[in-house]
Amino acid sequence: MPAIAAALDVAVLPATQWQARARAHADRADALTAAHRERRSRHEKHPVEDFLYEYYSARPARLRRWFPGVGTALTGDDTALAEPTTWRWHVRTAVAGRAVVALDATAFLADRGEGVRWLDELLRRTAGRAAHLGCLGLHEWAMVYRQGAHRHPLPLRLGQAGTDAVVETHAVRCTHYDAFRFFTPPARPLNRLQPERATQLDLEQPGCLHANMDLLKIALKLGPACPGELLLDCFELARDIRVLDMAASPYDVSGLGHTPVAIETAEGRAEYVARQREFAERAEPLRARLLAVTTAVLASGGS
Repeated sequence: MPAIAAALDVAVLPATQWQARARAHADRADALTAAHRERRSRHEKHPVEDFLYEYYSARPARLRRWFPGVGTALTGDDTALAEPTTWRWHVRTAVAGRAVVALDATAFLADRGEGVRWLDELLRRTAGRAAHLGCLGLHEWAMVYRQGAHRHPLPLRLGQAGTDAVVETHAVRCTHYDAFRFFTPPARPLNRLQPERATQLDLEQPGCLHANMDLLKIALKLGPACPGELLLDCFELARDIRVLDMAASPYDVSGLGHTPVAIETAEGRAEYVARQREFAERAEPLRARLLAVTTAVLASGGS
């Protein structure tokens, strides 16, 4: 396969190294998903944490499955290479006289090329923009604006009338299409922008909580091209952002052990912006690492 045989800069990991990384990855994933798996065994829902598993389809089994990622080949004896040889889009070949298994970027792009190119452009454009802070998480408020039925079985901290008043007295400036599309009909015209899927590449910006949570979605979409460690780093970031997303929402999350961020107050607004900035800073290197993945896939696959 030309994507591997001609790749002189492929890192080759001996079995002792990559098997240790795979075990450490599985242990880390199990620790991260333990509470969710325990709740699931009891058929118990969690309004904050289930979002990552349901919206992003981040199944625990998928999270614990380690891949070396594009540009890394695994070597070892026949027994060690037996399982990697069965991985989709992977091929067994030889590098410097050693049997190795690695991602065949050409085959991967043949199936996923359009999506990889779109993700590459999204990551590149988003990374090139300044972070816009101070949206105050009003997207969650706009999702319940003037609506009696709500997505989560939690009380509204300020009641319906108080919630509506916050939306009406603050500037709503959501840039994220996948948040905006859940706005209630009366809330949509209140947003300064009217994001569409077609304009996502033009509007996505690195201060947005949901754009940074979506790094998990991107890592999952990149599948075996994304190193396992990067996938779990994105999961941890999304998990932590989700807490702020709901703490600053109109819902009362105090019963779940979280302290609300009262964005209707000056103190709450300052706290939100500070934490939003911290998440933007945490997301920056992860976005760069994901962009390195898409760049490597496109280059190795001849795109």
